Amino acid sequence: MPTTPRSRSQARTTRPWILPGMDFADSRRKPNFTGKIAVAAALTVMCIIVLKQSPGFSGTNVFSRHEVGVTHVLVTGGAGYIGSHATLRLLKDNYRVTIVDNLSRGNMGAVRVLQRLFPQPGRLQFIYDDLGDAKAVNKLFSENAFDAVMHFAAVAYVGESTMEPLRYYHNITSNTLTVLEAMAAHNVNTLIYSSTCATYGEPDTMPIVETTPQNPINPYGKAKKMAEDIILDFTKSKKSNIDVTDLVDAHVKALDKAEPGKVGIYNVGTGQGRSVKEFVEACKKATGASIKVDYLARRPGDYAEVYSDPSKIHRELNWTAQYTDLGQSLTQAWKWQKAHPKGYGSA
Repeated sequence: MPTTPRSRSQARTTRPWILPGMDFADSRRKPNFTGKIAVAAALTVMCIIVLKQSPGFSGTNVFSRHEVGVTHVLVTGGAGYIGSHATLRLLKDNYRVTIVDNLSRGNMGAVRVLQRLFPQPGRLQFIYDDLGDAKAVNKLFSENAFDAVMHFAAVAYVGESTMEPLRYYHNITSNTLTVLEAMAAHNVNTLIYSSTCATYGEPDTMPIVETTPQNPINPYGKAKKMAEDIILDFTKSKKSNIDVTDLVDAHVKALDKAEPGKVGIYNVGTGQGRSVKEFVEACKKATGASIKVDYLARRPGDYAEVYSDPSKIHRELNWTAQYTDLGQSLTQAWKWQKAHPKGYGSA
């Protein structure tokens, strides 16, 4: 299927037209301007008809209009690891999906897999754009009829954020503001925002709950916390009317339960922590490889311990982590990696 709603059908090759009543030999010697105008007009009509029949024409593009019974979700960062899994789940649940990604961290191979799985018209489209470009984002919203937004797009490395803080504030905080402004301008009122435990910093007690004080200790967590505050302030100003599979399931349940004017904040997790040493040992077992371990000091911005209490999301959204066996999850990941040694490029 076309990757964007702006594809156009190619014009067919046509033969020269000869109008009835014209002497062909004479027409070559004496230009007939009336005949030329008639031919041009006829060709113009044909082109218009062809364009209107194209699936990318604005009059027939299903992505540009709302449909009863169909929820159109914009997934930002949908070419990334979590975003692409969320898109897969949404498509399986019969949502209409538009992915927007600048591919700085995402993978076009993931998008191609999704397009092969769901080739039907009106199911999935990919748009290459950067959320840092406010004009492009506004154009994206003006040309598509979104019902909801799942916002995953972000750079997400703690250590990197301490070395490039301005990049993180721009990419996370500023870009979230741009998305919110476009949503407000185009009356899109449902946002599922994927945040991070980095907003809690190093809490005094464990596990963390939704009311645990947020005191981030690195630019990544601070940028996410600022974005959360912007979302909350924006919502207040409006009048009311891990295994990755588990994480995606939580986001979709939140989308299903979303209500106008209501903010829900949920911690997603298993309720138990895992040490780095446990993770390394599980990797050794899953891969059968000998992994050399160097014990070093904590990186700037790293936490000693952080894990969440998922009681609230279970109570309100009936969500519980299903894939809690670290070994099984890593075995599945290793199986995929062996089948795709060069990533999606080897699929």
